[in-house]
Amino acid sequence: MGTNAKIFWIIAGFFFIVSVGYMVWGWLTNHAIEWSGGTPLALVALFTAFVAFYLGRVHAGQTGELPEDRLDGNIDDGDPELGHFSPWSWWPFLISGAAALAFLGIAVGFWITFVGVTFAVVCLVGWTFEYYRGYFAR
Repeated sequence: MGTNAKIFWIIAGFFFIVSVGYMVWGWLTNHAIEWSGGTPLALVALFTAFVAFYLGRVHAGQTGELPEDRLDGNIDDGDPELGHFSPWSWWPFLISGAAALAFLGIAVGFWITFVGVTFAVVCLVGWTFEYYRGYFAR
């Protein structure tokens, strides 16, 4: 993660130099700053600096090197248990269908959004309580 932060700082510096160069070039050729090109380049530099700062702070706050940052690390060292996922569950598919229905309602007719949101709430409750009843109850 420390290497990623350094790479993002390099990219942020590059875009900052490019944005300043773009504005100077516009001033030298047209005697005016072209804001429509310089502003996006400066914002890309700023947003990349945000990511670099975040990664640097997270790297400084962790309790040591991550397995993928060590030269002697194996692939299995960075393979933790991520959680329990149900391969047979239909609830994620149904929730994505409900979200598609809700967004379709925003585009076509707003009344469809109410149907999609209601369906999404029912599917979310079903997905949450999937292991509380039936064959896989705990």
